[in-house]
Amino acid sequence: MNPLEEFKAGIAGAIQELKKEVGGVRANRPSSALLEDIKVNYYGQLTPMKHVGTVSVAPPRELIIQLWDTNAVQPAAKAIESAALGLTPNTEGNTIRIFLPELSSERRDELKKYVKKIAEQFRIQVRQLRDAANKQIELQFGEGEIGEDQKFKLREDVQKHTEATNKDIEKIVDAKIVEIDE
Repeated sequence: MNPLEEFKAGIAGAIQELKKEVGGVRANRPSSALLEDIKVNYYGQLTPMKHVGTVSVAPPRELIIQLWDTNAVQPAAKAIESAALGLTPNTEGNTIRIFLPELSSERRDELKKYVKKIAEQFRIQVRQLRDAANKQIELQFGEGEIGEDQKFKLREDVQKHTEATNKDIEKIVDAKIVEIDE
């Protein structure tokens, strides 16, 4: 596989991971992504919430988790409480209800900073991928596999993709900040 294709594959994975991370950050509007990846101790295994029940949103500010097994209700409630999201689960049979209060302006500011911090971690990851691709290009040039023109063309393509990815990261962050402010 050529270095540019490896770089593109790494970038695509990083963007997917960023979307998943940012989606799990609480906004003023309820989202099932907030709870789906919380790990529940289900029969001794740490299992994502979405694998033990269905997470849905009930307007205006409520999340409902319909668990498939009654034995999962208490472990799921404990997992939600210990997830450091500041949420209080209310259990009713196989159902857990969580009311999401309005975010304070201080909490919104904290969440915006957190989203920006996540984005910066992904920008660093993109730079590392770029550097690895450039090293691979230099290695191929040194071994005579590619010519000088091709080396510069590949490096230019890697840089273009890096800049486009940074713009994509910025768009994702801006969209999440708007969502937090709603």
